[in-house]
Amino acid sequence: MKFFIACLVSFCTLLLIWALQTKFGDIPPIGKFLNPVSGFWQNAESKNIDTKRNIKLDGLSGNITIKYDEYMIPHIFADNDHDLYFAQGYVTAQDRLWQMDIQTRSASGRLSEVVGPKALDLDRYHRRMGMVFGAENTLKECMKDPQVKAMLMAYCDGVNAYIHNLPSKYYPIEFKLLDYAPEDYTPLDCTLVLKLMSETLAGGSDDFQLTNTLKYFGAKVTNDLFPDHYFKDDPIIPTGTKWDFKPLPIPKPSKGFIGEMTDTIKTKQKVDGIGSNNWVVAGSRSANGYPILANDPHLNLTFPSIWYQVQLAAPGVNVNGVSLPGTPAVIIGFNQHIGWGVTNVDADVLDWYQIRFKDLSKKEYWYNGKWIPDTRRVEEIKIRGQKTMFDTVIYTHIGPVVYASGNSKPKMGRAANVPVGHALRWIAHDPSLEFKTFYLLNRGKNYTDYREALKYFSAPAQNFIFASNDKDIAITPNGKFPLKYKDQGKYILDGGDTADAWHVFIPMEQNPTVKNPEQGFLSSANQESTDSTYPYYINWHFSSYTRGKRINDKLRAMHHATVDSLRLLQTDNYSIFAEDVLGTMLADLDQSKMSGEQKQAYKVIATWDKQYSAGSIAASIFDLWWTKLYLAIWSDDFTVKKDINIQLKWPSNYRTIELLTTQKTSKWYDDSRTQEVETRAALINKSFDGTIDSLTRKYGKLGATWQWGTVKGSDIAHLGNVPGFGTGPFSAGGAAGVINALSDTHGPSWRMVLQFGPKVQGYGVFPGGESGNPGSYYYDNMFTTWKNGQLNPLLFLQTPTDAAAHIKTTLTLSNK
Repeated sequence: MKFFIACLVSFCTLLLIWALQTKFGDIPPIGKFLNPVSGFWQNAESKNIDTKRNIKLDGLSGNITIKYDEYMIPHIFADNDHDLYFAQGYVTAQDRLWQMDIQTRSASGRLSEVVGPKALDLDRYHRRMGMVFGAENTLKECMKDPQVKAMLMAYCDGVNAYIHNLPSKYYPIEFKLLDYAPEDYTPLDCTLVLKLMSETLAGGSDDFQLTNTLKYFGAKVTNDLFPDHYFKDDPIIPTGTKWDFKPLPIPKPSKGFIGEMTDTIKTKQKVDGIGSNNWVVAGSRSANGYPILANDPHLNLTFPSIWYQVQLAAPGVNVNGVSLPGTPAVIIGFNQHIGWGVTNVDADVLDWYQIRFKDLSKKEYWYNGKWIPDTRRVEEIKIRGQKTMFDTVIYTHIGPVVYASGNSKPKMGRAANVPVGHALRWIAHDPSLEFKTFYLLNRGKNYTDYREALKYFSAPAQNFIFASNDKDIAITPNGKFPLKYKDQGKYILDGGDTADAWHVFIPMEQNPTVKNPEQGFLSSANQESTDSTYPYYINWHFSSYTRGKRINDKLRAMHHATVDSLRLLQTDNYSIFAEDVLGTMLADLDQSKMSGEQKQAYKVIATWDKQYSAGSIAASIFDLWWTKLYLAIWSDDFTVKKDINIQLKWPSNYRTIELLTTQKTSKWYDDSRTQEVETRAALINKSFDGTIDSLTRKYGKLGATWQWGTVKGSDIAHLGNVPGFGTGPFSAGGAAGVINALSDTHGPSWRMVLQFGPKVQGYGVFPGGESGNPGSYYYDNMFTTWKNGQLNPLLFLQTPTDAAAHIKTTLTLSNK
């Protein structure tokens, strides 16, 4: 019996040890995680860091001095380019290693390796969309350029030097939670970061839904509800700008497209353009006689931030700004001579093509009057705890057939917008050299250098705003744009017709651009790029003009501008959208039938200053009222048609404003699901009643709980959605359609203002901190500054010995 008990105790002890060292589902290995020597305890960091550190590493040709300021932002000084980018890779990995790992796993469809089968659909989607295929093509192009190749190789060597010298007990906490180890970083990973950005900014599509809408309603209704231009606009390139080039001949529309547009027989929608703002005022409008430039790109907000602040200095370069963790160089920033910022163009560079296969084997498809053999790419997807999946993707000359059959397509998530049996033509698949753009911009000295750098930028197309100490200002909606006939790609295209294919591209030098306009300022906010005189088609749909108009109205009235003038403009909460439609909505309200609560709400919104400030009750009322009114107008006609199993594209907000403000009567006001005939006034009153009822039921009687900051509930989550690693809900002003475009989880990911002069001075902040470690003081130390709309001075050192009072620690890297 004693022997049996001893064996049983030994077995239970071994079983417990095994269990404590094993990951079960989402639960980390408890023993490893709680181990005081190697567990999460080791991730706690002191605010005070050693004032001097010296690390010897293989692969360096000289000494590198890295000065860390009070925000723990690295200022890197090296004797050559190789050591500079080596050091950038090293310090970025030091602060953001898990972020770098998980974002490239996501882009390459390798999340299942660490989180198991729950990520399988997303992994297959990214593989089938050709993310790795595109990254490989970009890498091949990068390896042909000596400067870019050397930059990528040095950066990766620096990342790997950090990984190879990192004891497992100091792995970032997310590696411990998920129970896996970092792997070597490669140049392909750098290009995958660019593809992830292309997916975010140029990977959306509504071709599928819009084609369904065309077939369901016919061309006349579709063209009316989805026009190529909003009825109000304020383009990025000032109206009346002259084009100094001879345009290429525009391709003729295909017979299929012409047929669709003349056919009158009836038979997860893309989100409005990802937002951002940038603007620049000329010296003629500034207090010191030099330009001032501002930029705030709007992206999903996470901890850690999508951006990483850094200064890079070596012979021939001294640049300050933000980088993308996982890629070399500064992406948005300035040097002693120039500064630049970016916003999304929202160009139509992703098209779907209907493919006609010869037979069920799908080995050949029809193109240009003959059968063409396709190819197969086998994707190996490793799944934690399960067998490896081998997923075969068909490739045509157009691109991948993302889902060749309905059986392979998930019903939910991003795949919902992908039409079955269609090939994808996407600019992100093409060879490209975007790193060269930033290599050159970082070293740029003038407008000529700026224009030279833009030649190498393909995707995602960006509005590059520019200023220099030469007092030049400029903006260029820039990227690799296919030369299309008007509306080519607005609907699904015929994969067999050469007239629908992409053949050539708009010459880079003919991309729309303007320099030193008479008005003395330039701006972009994702609205339409040009007026109708520009000879080429870029897209039929852009973000509405509202943010752009508000920016331009404010800049037009601005004289003797200062950094603070532009900082305050970045946090402007005034709604042009509300200005355009609220009067019509209020005019149709019948006050005689209102309850006491409704009358009180009416008084609040009737006197609203149209500011989406955190304390505004009227903003909460208007925002929900608009949502309910929009649904009341369109939901009966555009809800998914279950009887015929199609998704339709809903009309835009601004097409709805045009309807409301110009048509008192319309067939679209009538709800086809009811016997009575609804009018505009009826829908406005019903939706107002529903708004007040909804707010009362959720927040109680009208009062402080109705304030916009509370109702909106902004929240910055951890990149991996780990509870407790984000901000939690916080109150702040802003909304998607105002300059301060802070919604619930999306908004200004980096705010920057640059004052040019004899010395360039930058100011900037992002939500969070430099460190990706939740146990560090520097994980979220800049959040409050960002939330309050303030900016930090960007320390711009000319030598390693400058500004000693701001330097808190020095790291020296040297060869062994």
